Amino acid sequence: MPCFRCGARQTDPVRGASPWRRGVRADRQVLICPGCQTAHDWADDLDRCSGCGAAALVCRLGEVECRDCGHTREAAPGDLVHSGAAQAASSDSSEGDLSEEVAAALSRVLKRGPAG
Repeated sequence: MPCFRCGARQTDPVRGASPWRRGVRADRQVLICPGCQTAHDWADDLDRCSGCGAAALVCRLGEVECRDCGHTREAAPGDLVHSGAAQAASSDSSEGDLSEEVAAALSRVLKRGPAG
């Protein structure tokens, strides 16, 4: 899953805690890369807990849960979540980028020529 702000993809993790942060935006789990954490006030773009106002939310199995106070609520169905046309356009192009990245990685691992 890429960073929801800049589209950067996670690389192979090193041991220890990940510098990437998780959050919920429009009832969907998102990741925030270390660069966007320092360059933007990223917490303003995330959903907040209706119980305590914290942005420490996780979305799983159709529920959104606050990691601070434990408040849970049902997530909106995926077909009802509208996160904006700009994000939809960027996710379409990132899917093509991902397939190209996977093809290039397979070519490297399998010692083939350029994918195509």
